[in-house]
Amino acid sequence: MKRDLGAALLAVRERSGLTQADVSSMVGLVPAVYGRIERGQMLPSVPTLYKLCLSLHISADALLGLGAEKLLAEALPSEPILPPELRRLTDLLRELPPDALRTLGALASAIAHRK
Repeated sequence: MKRDLGAALLAVRERSGLTQADVSSMVGLVPAVYGRIERGQMLPSVPTLYKLCLSLHISADALLGLGAEKLLAEALPSEPILPPELRRLTDLLRELPPDALRTLGALASAIAHRK
């Protein structure tokens, strides 16, 4: 089971264009621990498995091989996973006060419409 889960995680991660560091950051693991899970050397805890499913947009059934024929269909996220740079920017934006967001929005609009 460990190897199957690890192989499924690897396939989903690579299809999503993420690194092990990206996924470990998304679920709150040390990269080395996530690497051990992906290599099939250990199983994640239930809460970590849940976070992996949410972060990678895949069902636990697919990750655990309970619907192996669905793995390829479910491995492609239903909504795009943001690149790490955009995720970091999104996190920073959430911390800004409304007036700073308006200013930044105006700046972004000016840059986008620049010719």
